Amino acid sequence: MVTLNDYLIASGLLFGIGLAGVVLRRNIIVIFMCLEMMLSAANLSLVAFSRFRPTGGLPDYDGQMLVFFIITVATAEVAVGLAIIVALFRTKRTVHVEDITSLSG
Repeated sequence: MVTLNDYLIASGLLFGIGLAGVVLRRNIIVIFMCLEMMLSAANLSLVAFSRFRPTGGLPDYDGQMLVFFIITVATAEVAVGLAIIVALFRTKRTVHVEDITSLSG
């Protein structure tokens, strides 16, 4: 049987991999994907806590409802973030963090 600790360990590993990717990588697209991985790890832990906290014999669905709102915000973040990345690539002709020193042309 899968326990809450198993979900939290998986969530912690995903968050750690995402954090390492944000800190160590220099490509903006990879950093963006690692940020999304960290967000997914937080969602996993929210769902796990929601599932393993029964109220009246049934799971508490508050955490799962919060995950739907987080996913909605994440889709808007993806749209805006990719638009910014495309605009930076068009002006700077690079997606490496070291080469981008300002947002102006």
